[in-house]
Amino acid sequence: MPLPKLDLAKSDKTYYTAGNTPELVQFDPLPYLSFEGQGAPESSLFENATEALYTVAYGVKGYCKAEIQDFTVPKLEGQWWVNSDRYGLEVPKEEWHWKLLIRMPAFVTPEIVDSARDKAFSKKNHLEPIQQVVLETIHEGLCVQIMHIGPYSTEPDTLAKMYAYMKQHHYVQDGHHHEVYLSDPRKAASSSMKTILRAPVRQEHSLDQ
Repeated sequence: MPLPKLDLAKSDKTYYTAGNTPELVQFDPLPYLSFEGQGAPESSLFENATEALYTVAYGVKGYCKAEIQDFTVPKLEGQWWVNSDRYGLEVPKEEWHWKLLIRMPAFVTPEIVDSARDKAFSKKNHLEPIQQVVLETIHEGLCVQIMHIGPYSTEPDTLAKMYAYMKQHHYVQDGHHHEVYLSDPRKAASSSMKTILRAPVRQEHSLDQ
């Protein structure tokens, strides 16, 4: 009898839910399909990278459904950063760095991803970013997170709450800004879109140790 379909959003609710006020959460090392790039989120590279990531993810899903265990392809995520001392939103979008992510079940191996990527590119060889999709493990550990409801343009208001919490409790950011896109912007009204905003942190006093 085949194993039941795995849905990470249901089996790991801590990862895929957040409150309207900042909270501390802890995460183990987790596997992701990833693609790293630079530029505005409206750019063709960003759009093509998103398509490439999903193309490989569904290829991995197809293999696992036939050979191991079926799973629901999780939500798109992104890490964001700038190589500047300035606040990220003060830097031109063309200078933004990002890493698009789709989380994978623990049973997905590099060999499965290599096979899925090669097969996907043989069918869509016009989509060059497919060749740059990789499987990697990311360990964010202790994080502060909050749910943002509304368009991406109003994220600074929600981020201000998260940063105030970090300052109050003596945490400093210790990794890239992370977003989990729970809503599809092509389908959801911008006013009701849900995005988890997350930041890896450490205690501020640890800087002096």
